[in-house]
Amino acid sequence: MVLVAPSILSADFASLLAEVRRMEQAGADWLHADVMDGHFVPNITMGPLVLEALKGKIKLFVDVHLMVEQPQNFLQPFSEAGAQLITVHAETCPHLHRVVQSIKKLGCQAGVALNPATPLSSLQYILEDLDLVLLMTVNPGFGGQEFIASVITKIRELAREKEQRDLSLKIQVDGGINAQTAPLVVEAGADVLVAGSALFGYGDPQKLIHAFKLLPQTEKNV
Repeated sequence: MVLVAPSILSADFASLLAEVRRMEQAGADWLHADVMDGHFVPNITMGPLVLEALKGKIKLFVDVHLMVEQPQNFLQPFSEAGAQLITVHAETCPHLHRVVQSIKKLGCQAGVALNPATPLSSLQYILEDLDLVLLMTVNPGFGGQEFIASVITKIRELAREKEQRDLSLKIQVDGGINAQTAPLVVEAGADVLVAGSALFGYGDPQKLIHAFKLLPQTEKNV
């Protein structure tokens, strides 16, 4: 079944705990935290203190997406704040293997994200070490952007590689995910859907989350 990860980037931060609990009660699986530093991407969002405030008060799996330069400096603070999965961008890590191993030594699952124009070949020699690959379907930096359809081909290629190499990693997709685009990425091979404005701006998130979870996962990985 498809996993659904609401992105708190689109939540009402004045009522953050209530917003997260609303997603939890609606059937979400993960909580996705988009961390931006104003350098790698043109926006600043949140630090570990935001997750620390939620720690012990929610049951969702905590998924942290570091859109920051020098992500190795943020691994331990976010791990201590409650992150269970930490994803870094390949574009910011000249020593990607070292960063991935550092994440695992902290007891977290490790993921690597790729911007829309970054080729899958950059992960060729590290896929076996990863728990997740995040394929961005927008250029990171802001919520509510338009879905980049050309990334669907990349999702299919990664799903095929995953099947051929018998890998257990999850394929996560983030950017412009809604009722229209979710079926496209799931059919292509996505396992985890990150959605922000589509869920937090939806009157009945339970209905949309339920629809996401029922999307057919066909023999897409063959």
